[in-house]
Amino acid sequence: MDYTDTYKILGAEAEGVYKEKGSKFIAYAFPVKTEEQIKSITLKLKKVHHSARHHCFAWKLGTEIQTFRVNDDGEPSGTAGRPILGQINLLQLTDTLIVVVRYFGGVLLGTSGLSHAYKQAAANALENGNIIEKIIESVIEIKFDYLAMNELMTILKEFGLELIESNFDLACQVKISVRKDLKTILLNKLEKSGKFSPIVIIDN
Repeated sequence: MDYTDTYKILGAEAEGVYKEKGSKFIAYAFPVKTEEQIKSITLKLKKVHHSARHHCFAWKLGTEIQTFRVNDDGEPSGTAGRPILGQINLLQLTDTLIVVVRYFGGVLLGTSGLSHAYKQAAANALENGNIIEKIIESVIEIKFDYLAMNELMTILKEFGLELIESNFDLACQVKISVRKDLKTILLNKLEKSGKFSPIVIIDN
């Protein structure tokens, strides 16, 4: 089966540098989860590089529903944030923030020169990063009678699933984690049996 429920993120922070005609572009790439985290990082970098001319960035969040933002921070419109975001998209990353700090070298680069510089700085940071492929998963709670235990274990084994939480009594309850591409198939099988009451409690 060809799966379509995967996404890519950075495993850790990474840095890259690009220099052009005296200007220095320092790129920082971060794995992120929330806009609050992004704001904290960008503010910290502005303090660290308080003498830099520009602090441009792009970020993307989410797996199935994605949001993104770009910021040129005073550079000509479209010459910084968009090229940075382009590198995030090129590697199909999400939950990623890239900030490129520019120290002006006294020579104007023009719009094409700026776009290339911000693009290359971002690319250099990502080249130094560790990219991880993750799976979109849902947590499902299943309630059933003890007599249906063997049938449930057979179904879980068929799907290659393991219990992440269990409570075995006369009225049993377990929690499992299943990848998105298998979720509907599994739920249909459980419901068709008539012996199980599955509830999706966390749907990523």
